[in-house]
Amino acid sequence: MKAAIPTHKLDQLFDALANEHRREIIYSLGLQPSSISQLASLRGLSLPAIHKHIKVLESAGLIIRQKSGRVNFITLNRTSLRGVQAWLNQFRTYWDSGAQTLSNYADTAEIKEKIGKTQSTHTSRERK
Repeated sequence: MKAAIPTHKLDQLFDALANEHRREIIYSLGLQPSSISQLASLRGLSLPAIHKHIKVLESAGLIIRQKSGRVNFITLNRTSLRGVQAWLNQFRTYWDSGAQTLSNYADTAEIKEKIGKTQSTHTSRERK
């Protein structure tokens, strides 16, 4: 399976998205760019706390910071999210038939177990 983006970058993206506050920030920025103070207010976080989350998201390449005068505006970097989406899409064929796949797996495991028991019975009879 070939990843659409390098493994270390994918790890960084998923680490950044593992936090609820950061996912909420990504959601908000998907609707519109915001200033850091607006994001802090929306999330009910202090400025030092929101800056920590912004730093993680920025390091992962999920957001872009643009300064306008004294205000830092944050926008979503959609390209990084497309990389995550591309990685997830490679599993789509497996997910679309989820129940069927699980059923097939259970049936196959059961058949293999029966074959294994049959073979061990035949082997033990041949030894006698």
